[in-house]
Amino acid sequence: MALTFVLDPVIDDDLREGVLALWADVSNAGGAVGFVPPVTPGEIAPSLAESLAEVEAGRRRLLVGRDEDGRVAATAFLTYNSHRLMTHWIWLYTVMVHPRHQGAGYGRTLLAEAERAARGLGGVEAIRLTCRGGLGLERFYASCGYKEVGRVPNAIRVAPDDDRDDVFMLLPLS
Repeated sequence: MALTFVLDPVIDDDLREGVLALWADVSNAGGAVGFVPPVTPGEIAPSLAESLAEVEAGRRRLLVGRDEDGRVAATAFLTYNSHRLMTHWIWLYTVMVHPRHQGAGYGRTLLAEAERAARGLGGVEAIRLTCRGGLGLERFYASCGYKEVGRVPNAIRVAPDDDRDDVFMLLPLS
């Protein structure tokens, strides 16, 4: 089974519901995508609305992977820099693969598709992302070509007495 990816899909109710369900399922499975379990789709909805508003304004691009049943199974937001001295690189945010697809290589496929999309944007020389320490994400991103370029110790508090590092990763495109 493979995912079919689309950059800049039509944003309709079906897509909104699919991304929201994905985000909730990933969060509740322990994924490091801005929330900690338990979380409801209603709690995530404002963050999704903000992200989609950025897409509609042209400041972000949405990459969506759908499974063979047409369900949203993977997403990432490619976000332009607004600072005039940093327009040569983009951020990659909210990188998600549905838990039912974990271990099937879809995370690598998603990152490869994001890289391909970034290369197609013109003038983009690197992709930058951050990830939550303590989950092995740094190793995964490094295995996909990203290099750790910085770390802020204990910057992310997921629970009382549970602080995690904020890890900065970079993928040069040249």
